[in-house]
Amino acid sequence: MRISDLLTVCLRNLTRRKVRTALTVIGVVIGVCAIILMVSLGIGARESMMQMLQEWGDLTIINVYNYGGGETKLDDKAVSQIQAMEGVQIATPFYQNYEFNFRLKSRNGRYDSYTQIIGIYPEAFEALGYQLSEGTSFADSNKDYSMVAGANVAYSFRDTKKNRNNYVDRYQTDAMGNPKKPFVDMMKDKLILYSEIYDNNGNLSKTLEVTPHITGIMVEDWNKGWETSECIFMDINQMKALEAQCRKLSGQKAPSTAVSYEDVRVKCVDAASVSGIQQAITDMGFQCSSMEDTRQYFDEQLTMIQTMLGGLAAISLFVAAIGIANTMVMSIYERTKEIGVMKVIGAELGSIRAMFLTESAMIGLIGGVVGVTLSFLISYLLNNVPLVAGLLASLGLSFGGGGAVSIIPWWLVVLAMAFSMLVGVIFGFIPANRAVKISALEAIRHD
Repeated sequence: MRISDLLTVCLRNLTRRKVRTALTVIGVVIGVCAIILMVSLGIGARESMMQMLQEWGDLTIINVYNYGGGETKLDDKAVSQIQAMEGVQIATPFYQNYEFNFRLKSRNGRYDSYTQIIGIYPEAFEALGYQLSEGTSFADSNKDYSMVAGANVAYSFRDTKKNRNNYVDRYQTDAMGNPKKPFVDMMKDKLILYSEIYDNNGNLSKTLEVTPHITGIMVEDWNKGWETSECIFMDINQMKALEAQCRKLSGQKAPSTAVSYEDVRVKCVDAASVSGIQQAITDMGFQCSSMEDTRQYFDEQLTMIQTMLGGLAAISLFVAAIGIANTMVMSIYERTKEIGVMKVIGAELGSIRAMFLTESAMIGLIGGVVGVTLSFLISYLLNNVPLVAGLLASLGLSFGGGGAVSIIPWWLVVLAMAFSMLVGVIFGFIPANRAVKISALEAIRHD
């Protein structure tokens, strides 16, 4: 039998019992629509979750600590081992000196700042995604003591000649409504980086002073850390060189062991590699924290909810599949004589089986097409009705990330269509097999 003839016969047979066929198709529509919407809500919830987490912080950053100390040192050797791991873009210490206090002051000494200075690898500044509102990175400068200042470091300067109102509040505005300017301009004013050395009696004995070169001002981004607002970054090697000078002035000997860092930042190539890298660092004996811990927690909650809702959708499609089987069985009973006539005139068993399988597949296909269309309509309503977001958020299926509530990718449409046809073929196979086994003689005698 030609395919065109087969399709024509199948369509004619399905339209004989319009109500029964329509009810069976509706069952498939409900099952397909339910599955697509449950999956699309899960995809939308995950996208919303990722957007929310990205607002909280960089998903590709791992913070490494060494709280326990002991024999495992978080030194340059350990940082090099982390850097060599697959999936690591950059690993750098966040080195802060607590032995000597480095500060900034204006050239005339009137304005003084207690800003925290952090030493990192120069190449790590750009890799960590820090942005500049003006200037360039200290990594691009060949001058000694080049630095990049946080967005609000200028407001940390105090007027040493005043006891009251000796600072500028960055949240205050002038009569024109513009933010008040700080005492110093980090990019233009001449500044001094200094550290005071005290003797054993607590008296000031010496002072180390150098001329810093402020190359740029960072964009404040609390998602990347408070450092973008309140700290200064410089080359870690130059920071260690400053320490060595302070140590020499104070008469101390250089430490016999390598510096052990308290904080190391690891930038991964993507969020998918964070989990494996974090586990590898933990196996080295260090403590880690990242947004991956939070992501996994939310992901587990979403998986649990999706499994429950997906199970309900699967039940709907299973009920629809039973409806297909019932329709085909009833069709065989009603067309027993027709089957007998087909056998008598020489119809091949394969053609008879193909006819019934095609009918069941067409029911699945029609149900799939209508189900997919209805899914897109419902998805549109879910994404454009404000009240829906609140309802889904209460169910744990929305995180307020600002994205679409329901997302239906192309692969889900293809999968749903193929699945609906497959359900039709599978649950139509037994009735089709029964049709070819009917005796031609008994079939012709059937009323």
